[in-house]
Amino acid sequence: MTALVKKNVGHALLLPYPSQGHVNPMLQFGKRICSHGRSATAAITRFIASTTTPDAGKVSLETISDGFDEGGFAAAESISTYLASLESVGSQTLDALLQSLADRGLPVSVVVYDSFLPWAAEVARRHGAAAAAFFTQSVAVDVIYCHVWEGRLTYPVAAAVEGLPGLPRLEPEELPSFISAPAVQYAAYLEMVVNQCKNLEDADFMLINSFYELERKMGWLTILMVDQHTKNLSIQTDAILSVVSF
Repeated sequence: MTALVKKNVGHALLLPYPSQGHVNPMLQFGKRICSHGRSATAAITRFIASTTTPDAGKVSLETISDGFDEGGFAAAESISTYLASLESVGSQTLDALLQSLADRGLPVSVVVYDSFLPWAAEVARRHGAAAAAFFTQSVAVDVIYCHVWEGRLTYPVAAAVEGLPGLPRLEPEELPSFISAPAVQYAAYLEMVVNQCKNLEDADFMLINSFYELERKMGWLTILMVDQHTKNLSIQTDAILSVVSF
């Protein structure tokens, strides 16, 4: 009976990109989930867990590895080396964590993964969990990167951009610097932010860290961002709680 109750209550596993600007928004979302009487667990890297004390509230904390448990990002020889290790080792240890939680009677209903980590959707699928992409940036920025992914916008951008669905006219200096003035040393980061749109068709939901009054001029035609990719767009905690049968 206890196991049945836990299954009905639901359990979200939160997987943030391992940096403060991504961990904190994900934890805040997890607290919202817990406030609805559901369970949430955040999976942070072992390095982050050993060097910081996140304010997790009622969100449980578990760890995965990025392959650099002792030194984190600083221990990697390059950005691309770190990101490759995060995907390779991170997916393996996430897989092990999901199995461990299930073995402890805490099966995960949905994996809410940072959009910088699209490989997490496949891991979630292997464990029968729904997959939700969580975008920490504004809708406008996300849509710009999606246009790049779709080939509608090329970089570097030297002139004003206009006519792109969901966006007003934008001068080069109003665009993310990755697009207007890409630096060679940050090529791996540019690839990562553009790849947020990779395999979005494999995500069951998208969670956008924004609100209507902030970006009302987007007209929420920015759903074009998911027109050809995903089945659902969610910008409220309640939506994921109900649709995933929490």
